[in-house]
Amino acid sequence: MSNPVAIVTGAGSGVGRAVSIRLVREGWSVALVGRRPDALAETARLAGAAAHAFPCDVADATAVARMTQQVTEKFGRVDALAFCAGTNIPRRSWEEVSTADYRQVLAANLDGAFHCAQAVLPAMRRQGRGTVVVINSEAGRLANAKAGTAYVASKFGLAGLVQSLNAEERSRGIRACSIFPGDVNTPLLDRRPQPPPAEARAKMLQPEDVADAVWFALSLPPRAIVEELVIRPV
Repeated sequence: MSNPVAIVTGAGSGVGRAVSIRLVREGWSVALVGRRPDALAETARLAGAAAHAFPCDVADATAVARMTQQVTEKFGRVDALAFCAGTNIPRRSWEEVSTADYRQVLAANLDGAFHCAQAVLPAMRRQGRGTVVVINSEAGRLANAKAGTAYVASKFGLAGLVQSLNAEERSRGIRACSIFPGDVNTPLLDRRPQPPPAEARAKMLQPEDVADAVWFALSLPPRAIVEELVIRPV
């Protein structure tokens, strides 16, 4: 069999970049997905020759379908989807959030995961195996004011999305995992109303820590599944 193939969304920075680099190091071919071609090019440079950029906005179902077709035409298979894309907004509290911003967060965080999973499932069904790993958040298990209403709603939705994948697709050899990290030192922190200082970020999880968790979920034998995994800073 040729190298296993993963689609990694949010690959231009943070957890998505770290996951892409880790998978290439483990011998995978990786389709780097994100909205910014320049950021994907930098990830490809860091990851190596087995990483290839596919610019795409995951909130756009048509664009996701086109991207997935391009990936399958290039590699002939899709063994894993690592959905690492995500966003938030500075004005995120119930008192401040606008309907437009609320919908923007859900479009990227929840609708995007649905579009990507729906697009890769046909290939995985044909293969009789595949893994979907979704980067959730501790805010997807217990709401907190820090995350904001739209982000919390999107992450609780992601948890249900993954549960439904396992409920319906495990009989076809397809498994899905929600990873629930605590605070992670990524550029998303800059969208907080008060971004944390460097000393606080140093004590948080780092993107490579979450990438290790993704690799754990992917590297288990096909007979085993980690449905949910919580990872927090010490």
